[in-house]
Amino acid sequence: MSAQWKIPRREFLFTTGAGIVGAALPRARAGERTATTVKPRRLAAGDTVGLINPAGATFVRSDLALVTDTLAALGLSARPGNHVLDRYGYLAGTDAARAADVNALFADDSVNAVLAVRGGWGCNRILPLLDYDAIRAHPKLLMGYSDITSLLVAVYARCRMVTFHGPVGTSTWNRFSLEYFRRVVMEGEEVMFQNPASPGDNLVQTHDRIDVITPGKTRGILVGGNLSVLAAMIGSPYLPSWKDVVLFLEDDNEPVYRIDRMLTQLRLAGVLEQLSGFVFGKCTNCGPGEGYGSLTLEEVFADHIAPLHIPAFSGAMIGHIENKFTMPIGIEADMDADRGTLTMRERAVA
Repeated sequence: MSAQWKIPRREFLFTTGAGIVGAALPRARAGERTATTVKPRRLAAGDTVGLINPAGATFVRSDLALVTDTLAALGLSARPGNHVLDRYGYLAGTDAARAADVNALFADDSVNAVLAVRGGWGCNRILPLLDYDAIRAHPKLLMGYSDITSLLVAVYARCRMVTFHGPVGTSTWNRFSLEYFRRVVMEGEEVMFQNPASPGDNLVQTHDRIDVITPGKTRGILVGGNLSVLAAMIGSPYLPSWKDVVLFLEDDNEPVYRIDRMLTQLRLAGVLEQLSGFVFGKCTNCGPGEGYGSLTLEEVFADHIAPLHIPAFSGAMIGHIENKFTMPIGIEADMDADRGTLTMRERAVA
């Protein structure tokens, strides 16, 4: 493939769905531009970070203390939501309670950012209960990964607000992860995301290498997150347009056949054919496993991604890993599949 830039049209459409919920949401006509993208204010020392638990339950209070101490080390103060330690089975409280914390912390002007304590499962359940008008009226940083993908993508799609796929409160805030967090959301830099390139004690680099699926360069809007979560949202009214998107994905503890099944779902839903670029981060513990004739991840990418003839690579520092990027959702970026880089073309914060 030529290394020429593919320049997409900057055209954004909200995805609409069928049924009662979909009928209640604003719909965009073909060719109609949506509202201007809103960027949250950058974080600064002294800011207050609201803590939510919109998915799985936090079973020990020490987790909350860990998050509070982490934020304090960054010069930030923590404000837990009223229901952050609730529990309803495997969920962190009822759907209404978890949604109430999200809505309350966004409506509170003394809160500068909203951070998920952990992931799990449950964010899809609260999407119809969120006050998207109030969220757009009070833009602030929203960050997490894994199941928090639901909130990040839905808020971007419904509010046209930039969100961030990055560490949750209980993540490992090591030097690598902290550097990208600071540069993207505190310094407001236009960051180039690139895997570390040190071989360590080895002759050549053996860890965190990238694998080129299709070479080339492209440009598009960054959107993505956890593959399982996004696949479960297909057909809902909480997804953005996929036109000219650079889609980044990650997953955890999924056999290869399930990755195959979910990418097939995206293909059948018409998502993959609209993309300008594709990046798969890490699929932690996603080996072929036992049994006869399993495909490998490389073969699955060859089946689903290579035929798209768009720049694509895998292995980026995105996923259920200690060293992770803080990836903005909703800003334009340049992609170089040969180098395994994504470069922001604009700041993600105001």
